[in-house]
Amino acid sequence: MKLHELSPVPGSNPKAYRKGRGNGSGNGKTAGRGQKGQWARSGGGVRVGFEGGQMPLARRIPKRGFHNIFAKPLEAVNVSALEKFEDGAVVSACDLLEKGILSKCEHGVKILGEGSLTKKLTVRASAFSASAKAKIEEAGGKAEVV
Repeated sequence: MKLHELSPVPGSNPKAYRKGRGNGSGNGKTAGRGQKGQWARSGGGVRVGFEGGQMPLARRIPKRGFHNIFAKPLEAVNVSALEKFEDGAVVSACDLLEKGILSKCEHGVKILGEGSLTKKLTVRASAFSASAKAKIEEAGGKAEVV
């Protein structure tokens, strides 16, 4: 089955009807909103998370630690993924994007030490884990922080 072959089950998606277009339409006057009140008015209702004056859940739950809103998250790549490159190559973030190892790289790349490396590579990245740096140098390559 393909995406373009999908369709809703018959009867599950009734056609939306126009509201507030006169009493002859069967849904005029109050247009299904009832009489008066907060929800009957245009622009009525409450903001997201409002609980009628009760202390909202987001404020009742204790907060822990520190979250840096200015942090620039690095993309993680394991050493085993570098096996796709030929021996003696210089590997940078652009090369990882070209090979399809990364789909995006906004702030930089961190090389992690999962797996093994047999090829001598010069790897240029924003950061390296200690184990990744050791594995790259053990294989005869270089780990350069950019």
